[in-house]
Amino acid sequence: MNTRPDALTDTEGDACYLALKTRDARFDGAFFTAVTSTGIYCRPVCRVRLPRRENCRFFRHAAQAEAAGFRPCLRCRPELAPRAVDAPAWSTEDASRILARQAARLMDEPELWADAADDAQPGRMVARMAERLGVSDRHLRRLFEAEFGVSPLQYLQTRRLLAAKQLLADTRLPVAEVARASGFGSVRRFNAAFAERYGLNPRDLRRAREDEDQGDANGASLTVRLGFRPPYDLATLREFLGRRALAGVERLDADGRFLRTVRIGTHTGWLVLGFDLPASQVRLTLGESLAPVLPILASRVRALLDLDADPSAIHAVLGPSYPAAEGLRVPGTLDGFELAVRAVLGQQITVAAARTLGSRLVQALGEPVATPFAGLDRLFPTPAALVAVDGETLGRLGLVRQRQAALRALAEAVLDGRLALHAGAEPQRTCAALQALPGIGAWTAQYIAMRALRWPDAFPAGDIALQKALGVTQARAAEAASQAWRPWRSYAVLAAWHGLAAPPSTKDPS
Repeated sequence: MNTRPDALTDTEGDACYLALKTRDARFDGAFFTAVTSTGIYCRPVCRVRLPRRENCRFFRHAAQAEAAGFRPCLRCRPELAPRAVDAPAWSTEDASRILARQAARLMDEPELWADAADDAQPGRMVARMAERLGVSDRHLRRLFEAEFGVSPLQYLQTRRLLAAKQLLADTRLPVAEVARASGFGSVRRFNAAFAERYGLNPRDLRRAREDEDQGDANGASLTVRLGFRPPYDLATLREFLGRRALAGVERLDADGRFLRTVRIGTHTGWLVLGFDLPASQVRLTLGESLAPVLPILASRVRALLDLDADPSAIHAVLGPSYPAAEGLRVPGTLDGFELAVRAVLGQQITVAAARTLGSRLVQALGEPVATPFAGLDRLFPTPAALVAVDGETLGRLGLVRQRQAALRALAEAVLDGRLALHAGAEPQRTCAALQALPGIGAWTAQYIAMRALRWPDAFPAGDIALQKALGVTQARAAEAASQAWRPWRSYAVLAAWHGLAAPPSTKDPS
């Protein structure tokens, strides 16, 4: 082991050690424990024998532990942990920290890893990312290392290697496809990076996992686990998704599992999401056709179910106003364009009416897809399909011309790259770009930011139902009341919509 200083202070380390003793899932992903006597780092929930305090070093991020020379535990599998969550940055935050965290969010998105795979020098992705953020790559590297204790390339490499580790353990994809899916441009570079970081060949890891558990990856589907921090308000999440389920695309079954069709690039298929609350895990079962894009799919499922939320941090802010909202999650989406279309369809009408319009759109423009589930047989329409369809067809579906124009403009902006609708996009700029499109106002932009961009501080102040829940009649009054809930206002919106507590004492200045 090298002598690199711990990412956490001795006092913070003592607190982490106390948390480690409890194996409490609420701390999962919040820190990692590296053991100097074994050279291994683990999640706080690992069931191995408790190491001695003097042998423990604690790190905020897996990349920090790996940069210090530690290897991931094969038993607790750090790649399954929820991501570490920092309080979201807003206007009072240091600009340097905002920039560094935005860069980390971009590197957390597997869709962007292909940028690194295209080059013999993956570090060029950092230069392109710096250009995207409007700074020099040297400045970005300096800010990133100051915030996270590792370089951007080290952070990215850890992300990709852990994704590859999960693919090797949970799928039977050839090693070449694992390398490509996890963002490596060649098998040779992947094997070298894996062996250097983890001390074994990728095929050796796969053989070790096969000896332990064959799982169900040998059939036409495979199942992976995704961790989250408890508590988790599953009932509210199911109610939210169930009310909005589109016929042919998604549904909740009698066992409370969420089923739906999926398109990621050229790959199409299906997934089933089941919850194991006692184990603080989601079981993601997917058709084998989606295995090559599993890192992307797993990331999108984490966003859909808000698995990386830190309930303790959120409840510390919202608890006085919404004591019953602990464990509440803000549902995301598997596809930002789909969510934006559904938001446009839902403008100024009820949830049930929006679901009817969305289901009609799916039946008319969605491509057929084969699944083992009756009635689950359509993909959500693509931007190209919406651009190509004529107004008469949309009119027969019940879409007025204003909505038609908004949908067409939205689809064109996504197709030509002017609009990115994913968790790595910058919320304020994206909201401004959305509102520049015809027929899209502040409510729709904020709703898209809340769910598609995963912005925890989004707040659709003009929403009538939200104003009613807050006991006000103006957007200005709702905005004023919301300041106490920053930077977690998206969660306050969900709590208000679901009536999880009496509205806070608010006087409408009107």
